[in-house]
Amino acid sequence: MTKLAFSTLGCPGAPLDHVLKLAQGNNISGLELRTADDEFTHTGLTATERRDLRSRIEDAGLEILAINSYVKLCAVEEQPLDAHLELAADLGARGVRVFPGDDPSTASEAGDSPTPGEIRALDRVTTASREVAILLETHDSHSAGRRMAGLCGLLDSEVPGHNAKVIWDSAHTWSHGETPAEALELLKRWIDFVQIKDEDSTKDYRPVPIGAGDYPIDQLLQALRGTEYWLSLEWELKWHPHLPPLDEALPATWNWISAAEER
Repeated sequence: MTKLAFSTLGCPGAPLDHVLKLAQGNNISGLELRTADDEFTHTGLTATERRDLRSRIEDAGLEILAINSYVKLCAVEEQPLDAHLELAADLGARGVRVFPGDDPSTASEAGDSPTPGEIRALDRVTTASREVAILLETHDSHSAGRRMAGLCGLLDSEVPGHNAKVIWDSAHTWSHGETPAEALELLKRWIDFVQIKDEDSTKDYRPVPIGAGDYPIDQLLQALRGTEYWLSLEWELKWHPHLPPLDEALPATWNWISAAEER
């Protein structure tokens, strides 16, 4: 049975009450919580606020898949990873979403040798708390599955016992020429959950309303058959205000999934 979550990126600035109502009205089991100063989830929350937020989400029967930070693991500048890991632990989240954020001038699509940024990522994973997972999203410099697999393989060999996993943004790997089956084969050792959205490949993979694009959702579900990965709707309304609101997108997503499963 498909378990569906959504990211609060799809309802920017909305209060917790609105998020819980969306989840309870649309058969949603999990959340990705965007973490920023303009959201109800941020690293400045007090201990009391953290306990209250956790209890309200748990009482609603929801699981927090990720605290979605904007930490760039490969970046030169210091990154607030520890503060986000502490927040995730306090909220009972499975992990903290991070971006690779490697310097594009040094990143190699082949991923055949570690870049200076990847070495910085190794150092950060080595010294980070392992109470919750560091969840690397297939994004920016490591959007391709083959590139992310190279980094994860490096982590396996150089940081034994690390707690880094992958959020597979399946639209990003698709936009880099990998079919869902190919990307899954590359990443399956490390995937924690799978993000989905619809995109128009003829318009530079611009997010579009569910069903209006050409993302191969049927191929993804076929590739995932027999697995137990969560699906999470990464609805980028914050960055793409042309998209419909989540109260329209969530029912459309269930219909999209159901139609693909029947094909």
